[in-house]
Amino acid sequence: MRENLNDLTALIAVAQERSFTAAAAKLGTSQSALSRTIRNLELRIGMRLLTRTTRSVTPTDAGRRLLAGIGPHLDEINAELQALSDLRDVPAGTIRINSSDHALKTAIWPRLDAFAARYPEIRVEVDVENGLIDIVEKGYDAGVRLGEEVARDMIATRIAPDWRMAVVAAPSYFADRPIPRSPDELTGHNCINLRLISYGGFYAWEFEKDGRRLNVRVDGQLAFNGSAHVLKAALAGHGIGCVPEDVTYELLQSGALVQVLGDWMPTFEGYHLYYPNRQHSAAFQLFIDAMRYRGPVTPPAPKTPA
Repeated sequence: MRENLNDLTALIAVAQERSFTAAAAKLGTSQSALSRTIRNLELRIGMRLLTRTTRSVTPTDAGRRLLAGIGPHLDEINAELQALSDLRDVPAGTIRINSSDHALKTAIWPRLDAFAARYPEIRVEVDVENGLIDIVEKGYDAGVRLGEEVARDMIATRIAPDWRMAVVAAPSYFADRPIPRSPDELTGHNCINLRLISYGGFYAWEFEKDGRRLNVRVDGQLAFNGSAHVLKAALAGHGIGCVPEDVTYELLQSGALVQVLGDWMPTFEGYHLYYPNRQHSAAFQLFIDAMRYRGPVTPPAPKTPA
């Protein structure tokens, strides 16, 4: 028989207080209402659970057996309910995010650092993957990708400004080679390829100028599945690489890299945090608010070709 938890809680209170008056005060109800609750419980079970006298109330043998069996379990239930109640006041839980390596470094980590310190009870797990996946099927709370890559049935929150790629090489590479002035001239160079699972192969370098759009399939000795390795190979003089522009700023200023075809580089919609529905935990809502980008959307104008 599945009894009402409130009735069982009332029985425990009366047995502990040995008084309907004291138990009613403890439960915040009237003595008459409490008496009816116990009487209805006894009627459903079919036996008396409490012995009532003018001076006190004591459990019967059946009452003691029932209390011994349910008491510890009700304590556990109440403890769990209290723990859930505490979550409303102290956000907690685990948030699983799928992201590309570049998005993690440039968009997530700069804000995650402060978020983790402010909310120590919230766990954040970020898996790096450079290909598009089904975040719902894989059990992620959210994913991070460029705005144009987010499926239409997802809710998206911008977490970074628009950005561009940059075509770069070490000065030593151009020591005995001509600098390309148009994307077509890349075919005569040793280019470092980037393999992207989502594209089914090597990334076709994207260019745009004066309304003209070009996708160039480059060729070369080396290829990697991450832009960080492409950048290292370019720095070492192994060829021309196409990498996110924001990772090249200091290297260009120091002279470690030379940028070419800067006026051909199109702008892409920045990174977005995307998720399947609006029903989510307080912890996840805090994470969304922390990641939200509030600065200027458009990046500065590209540099002219070297």
